[in-house]
Parts: sequence; C-alpha cells; structure tokens
Amino acid sequence: MLDRRSFVLTSLATAGLAATTLVGCGGAPAAGEDADPSTDETTAGTGAVDTGTLIVGFDSSYPPYGYVGDDGEYTGFDLELAQEVASRNDWEVQLEPIDWDAKDTMLDSGAINCIWNGFTMEGREDDYTFSEPYMINGQVVVVRADSGIASFDDLAGKTVITQVDSAAYNVLAGEDATQAELAATFDSLETIGEYNTAFMQLESGAVDAVACDLSIAAYQLAAKPDAYVQLDEFLSEEHYAVGFKKGDDATADVVNETLRAMDEDGFVAELCDKYAADGISYDNWCLE
Repeated sequence: MLDRRSFVLTSLATAGLAATTLVGCGGAPAAGEDADPSTDETTAGTGAVDTGTLIVGFDSSYPPYGYVGDDGEYTGFDLELAQEVASRNDWEVQLEPIDWDAKDTMLDSGAINCIWNGFTMEGREDDYTFSEPYMINGQVVVVRADSGIASFDDLAGKTVITQVDSAAYNVLAGEDATQAELAATFDSLETIGEYNTAFMQLESGAVDAVACDLSIAAYQLAAKPDAYVQLDEFLSEEHYAVGFKKGDDATADVVNETLRAMDEDGFVAELCDKYAADGISYDNWCLE
C-alpha cells in the first residue's frame, strides 16, 4: 500500500476541488437606490455556518456509513463523524434519510445542507462545493463465492446491478471509456435504489454481480465471508468527501478544520476501530 501521506498529497494535487466565492451581504440601500438582490432574505445562506444546524442528507440503507441500527436509530461511520463535527462547532445536527436520486433537489431547496454518506467526489466537482477528501475509496465488483466468476472477462453475458446514480454506475455507464466497454459485454447493467436489496438479489441468483464502493463490498464480505468474493480488479479509484450546496465554502472550510482536529486528537482512529469489523480502516483515512 502506498504511504498514506504521499497518496493524499498526490490526490489533493489532482482532485480539482470545487470552490465558489460566497456573495457577501451588504447594508440596506439608501432611500431612492435600487435594492441589491444579495440583501434579499430569500438569498440568505442555508449552510450550517449560516443557520447553526447541520442537516445531513444520507442513504439510510448504506452501511457502514449510514443505516438503521439494531436499536432503530440512525447510525454509521459518516453519521458519527457529522455528529461530532456539529458538536464541536455548537451546531444542532439533523439527520435526514433521503432518496438518493432526490439529493440534488433537497440540497438546492435547503431541505438538507450537506450530503455526507460515502459520497464520491470525482466526477461531481462542478456540481457541489466539497470538503477536502477524507477517505480513499474505489469501485469494485462482488460476485457469489460459487459463481465461477474470477475476473472482469468472466462478466461477459452476465447481469450486473448497482445503485442508481452511484459512482459505480457513472463509471460503467460511460464516464470511463474502458469500463464502458466492459459494461457493453454484460447481458445487462441494472440499477436499484439501495445496495442491501442488490446483495439480496445477488445471493438469490437474480443477478450475477454487484458493482459498488469498496467500503460497501468490505461491509458485505465481513457480514457473509462465505457467500461473496470481491474481484481483484478495480473499476476506479476515488475519494469520499462531504458535498455542500455550490458556494457554501464557509461551511466546507469549518468542516475541514474540524475533521483535522478530530484526527489529531485520536477521535477518527477510535471511530475507525469501532467500525473495523464492518470494513472501515484508518489506513484509508486521507485528510491530514
């Protein structure tokens, strides 16, 4: 494995993080002057820095990053990170489970003010203001242990499923020319709303393979090590980051610095250890 610091520095140098300057609010216009539209209350910021509340949009069926725990409460690695960030900044925190394909509408409307749920930043840099990447991720393929599928070549004529609007889908659907050629050999590339059901279909034999995040594969293999195997090849390598509404640099900056402080005082390492059995590794933490 590459030295984490070297890997991160290389990644950050090429990531092309989105950064849009916030429009400042001026004073009230003098009598007879046209009102500056930037002072209209309707343009007030919806970010946590502006409102004092971090409203986290997440997929509640995305373990180990966000899911419903045995006690019926929302939990997960990313949700615990978000809650700690909010606590350290004296923000309220609101966890909002969302339909993944509605995330942009909810972010634009202010119903949520961040997407924090194993959110891949590559290919989305122009659509959001992102935090700095904090976790190394990749896209992989998981098959049944008894399937006889050992490589990408063996997926020819097979049914592969992935989550709608996921990084894996984007890679296979044309974002990466090489992987688009791979997808063209499939019998079909199916999509589904969440990965738990995708793996149920894999186990039942309804599909032949699941294309997903490395972290999701690790979680499923940890839960059922005899049922599945992960193919050695990667569809892509990328990073997780927190997505904010375009222009919310202020909140992104605060989150970056708070995550750094949480890493420095050991909170992140302890949280990774807590979720180690679910496939989370501190070796993949990359925000320094």
